[in-house]
Amino acid sequence: MSEAGFDEGRYWPVRRYAALYERSLADPEAFWAAEARRLEWFRTWDRVLDWSPPFAKWFVGGELNASYICLDRHLKGPRKNKVAIYWEGEDGARRVYSYATLHREVNRAAAGLRRLGVGKGDAVALYLPMVPELPIFMLACARIGAVHTVVFSGFSSHALADRINDTGAKVVVTADAGLRRGHPVPLKALVDEALTLAAAVERTIVVRRTGNEVSMVAGRDVWLEELLGDAEAFEPPVAVESNHPLFVLYTSGTTGKPKGIVHGTGGYLTFSSAVFQWAFDLKEESVYWCTADAGWITGHSAIVYGPLAQGATVVIYEGAPDYPSLDRWWQIIERYGVTALYTSPTAIRRFMQHGEPGPERHDLSSLEMLGSVGEPNNPEAWHWYFDKVGAGRCPIVDTWWQTETGGFMIGGAPAIERLPMKPGVAGLPYPGIDVDILDESGASVPAGEKGFLVIKQPWPGMLLAVRQDPERYRQAYWERFPGRFYAGDYAVKDSDGYVRVLGRADEVLKVAGHRLGSMEIENAAVAHAAVAEAAAVAVPDPVKGEGIAIFAVLLDGYEASEALARELSEQVRAQVGPFATPQAVYLVRALPKTRSGKIMRRVLRAVASGEPIGDITTLEDETSVEEVKRAFEELKRQR
Repeated sequence: MSEAGFDEGRYWPVRRYAALYERSLADPEAFWAAEARRLEWFRTWDRVLDWSPPFAKWFVGGELNASYICLDRHLKGPRKNKVAIYWEGEDGARRVYSYATLHREVNRAAAGLRRLGVGKGDAVALYLPMVPELPIFMLACARIGAVHTVVFSGFSSHALADRINDTGAKVVVTADAGLRRGHPVPLKALVDEALTLAAAVERTIVVRRTGNEVSMVAGRDVWLEELLGDAEAFEPPVAVESNHPLFVLYTSGTTGKPKGIVHGTGGYLTFSSAVFQWAFDLKEESVYWCTADAGWITGHSAIVYGPLAQGATVVIYEGAPDYPSLDRWWQIIERYGVTALYTSPTAIRRFMQHGEPGPERHDLSSLEMLGSVGEPNNPEAWHWYFDKVGAGRCPIVDTWWQTETGGFMIGGAPAIERLPMKPGVAGLPYPGIDVDILDESGASVPAGEKGFLVIKQPWPGMLLAVRQDPERYRQAYWERFPGRFYAGDYAVKDSDGYVRVLGRADEVLKVAGHRLGSMEIENAAVAHAAVAEAAAVAVPDPVKGEGIAIFAVLLDGYEASEALARELSEQVRAQVGPFATPQAVYLVRALPKTRSGKIMRRVLRAVASGEPIGDITTLEDETSVEEVKRAFEELKRQR
């Protein structure tokens, strides 16, 4: 049971966690009402929960304001002058905001939105790089009761237009450009293109980030500094009902229209702030850094609303993990005395691949806690993170959650109890989260058996709906297993109740009747000493229906060869089974990824299947596609 130096006798059984968890499921309404009272409400709710499956409304009749929760209430005591945000740009620019100065800037931005006619219930689209103005405008929208939709700045103009049109946004906030690996990303020009397809937008606010020349449309576009020239330093927070939408965030997929996930205010804030504190156990002097982009749910809940509701000090960094130098992250941790680092397995594996200069060349002694998010973590990356970054002394909180859940659902909870760690395993469900693993028929599977991950009862952070499409919400999440929220992931629960998430059930490889999660194949590949990262995809097979293709990135010091590809194929066969023997193994220098670090498996499938690749505008590095094609052609030539 014991892992990574934790003493089994001291930490197991987990009595405090078990008692709280049992109490939370026995009377969930009382449990979540107690958590909600930790916030500051303008009006107390009439009912804790209205549950009309599959739709839930939390703290019905209660009134509050998210901006007030995250800012104003902290100004009543010593947190007024506490640092809220340390910001560092890719080019080395730095800004520091106390809670008082952040409050002032949010109020001025809210007043600016008011000047443009934005009011309660109106939608505002935010298409910004990771600059302070992004959280500022998120909180400014919340302050006046407007609904924000943050669109990741790596999305194309067409994708931006789709999201603007779906929300009916009347104002867009953007920047002249963003920075990515030293190059300007022309955000304003992309907005101009998008607005040819989204004519209902009335005004565009432009933040100066790079100083690039941009086209400004008279009567529509306004520079931020001109809008805020004499804006008031206080805009009264608007009281909104608990289930008033706070934001809409779109999930992306390989096919079909993205789903507009709508989150409310009271339930979402209650949940996201509670689970954030359980996971990271921050103290007043803690400095917390989540490396995600605010364009994703991780940025909403784990950079803005969760931490700021708790009065935390947050680090925000604009650039790529390994630019302009491989040790940029370690410099930032050392500079700001970061105590808690929350990042993705993709980033960890990228650093593993790079090797030197490693984290051990910097003073990372301030670190007390490590976190992981975004995808299942493989044991090799877990150990590297624990040993190299945490120096073998920092607990790792490996969280599982989704855009739809609003906050962490499974993981470690040091603020409740120091739980034993199991590398590559997400952990235990958080209090109030009733998790089960089901087979195809909807029956619970025994410990150790793979099945579909479901949530058995509502929780405050759950989405209110899919925007403008309640039937899609019902079909996507509740139809397959009636009365259960279907997360779309494969998972397995061990005899201790720990949950290992195996990957998306819609990234399934069905080979000769065997259904395999892509993560199972990828973990087997990454277990090879030469492999830094791998992606497994399904390819057509005339006999089996589908075969398996693996794209593997090698660690420095290893050369691609037919012999190494055969070794890797044999390793997968040995670890997963003969039926999982790859049809092809491609050894590459890079995998195509979005700027948020997600592997674009549809691109890999297209290359391996000889199909059109489609839109690749959201890729971090488009040359990675050429690299994959080169490996594909080389393997064909060898055959």
